[in-house]
Amino acid sequence: MSTSTPLVQATDLAKTFDVSAPWLNRVLERQPRQWLRAVDGVSFDIPKGQTLALVGESGCGKSTVARLLVGLYEPTRGGFIFDGQDAHAAFKTPQGRQLRKRIQMIFQDPYASLNPRWRVEDIIAEPLREHGVLSDAVALRQRVEELLHSVGLSAQDRAKYPHQFSGGQRQRISIARALATQPEFLVCDEPTSALDVSVQAQVLNIMKDLQRQQGLTYLFISHNLAVVRHVSDQVGVMYLGRLVELADKQTLFSQPRHPYTRMLLDAIPKMHDTGQARTPVQGEVPNPLNPPPGCAFNPRCPHVNERCRVERPSLQTIGGVRIACHAVEEGRI
Repeated sequence: MSTSTPLVQATDLAKTFDVSAPWLNRVLERQPRQWLRAVDGVSFDIPKGQTLALVGESGCGKSTVARLLVGLYEPTRGGFIFDGQDAHAAFKTPQGRQLRKRIQMIFQDPYASLNPRWRVEDIIAEPLREHGVLSDAVALRQRVEELLHSVGLSAQDRAKYPHQFSGGQRQRISIARALATQPEFLVCDEPTSALDVSVQAQVLNIMKDLQRQQGLTYLFISHNLAVVRHVSDQVGVMYLGRLVELADKQTLFSQPRHPYTRMLLDAIPKMHDTGQARTPVQGEVPNPLNPPPGCAFNPRCPHVNERCRVERPSLQTIGGVRIACHAVEEGRI
């Protein structure tokens, strides 16, 4: 693969869920079918060895994007190219198992993602057995111990059960399990949001060290912009299923362009502005079953005009940043 081609290429990814009431209820109450556009035309590239962070408020579609990329959901529209091949087509073939070894996921909740009845050794060894990487008991044990060491746990921990660990240690076990098949691409769905702040830093540092050592590529999903600043190379801001801004980390944090990105950044407490009141995020996310016409952000936007209320902005490159905003395009902000 040439260095110029990104390892991960998502193009116009969309996922719509049927959330209609049961058929009989719809007939009796004369209700139409209801569709939820969880993700609506998301496109991005991630070069090998880099991290793209997706941020946004709860319910904006970040976790749905994660599940689309690992094959837990099939897209309604669009595609995902991994290392030059159509991943969703490959997932359905016998060769899909090879691809699944190369793409792994770290889930949000370390309390729910580990089987409480299994020892740590079995949890980490499961992908190795499942993919036929190792079957010899001695080799399996050695590999499990190596993986535990790589995430800062000891070899003796393999005999314990998940309930014997803290939240941060459990998330390390999840990371060790994800690394078992030596993947190239890790999808991390808010991997530190359930942890204390001090423990978050430890887990994030482990992930950054592993990325450096193994050349891993990350899609990192979070609603915490301080975490994103620590781990990412590029940042994509999502709102109601769509990307509204996509830029490299430095540009996004120093010169945010989209009004929604500015609102999110203004809400972060800043160390040096001790006497200054921070601006809380204004307004509510609209109902995704009935989004507003035009730009979905228009009911909360301080720069809204008539065009924003009727015409949905497309994601276009303006000044080296990909952005979907009429006000930026027209030079009003």
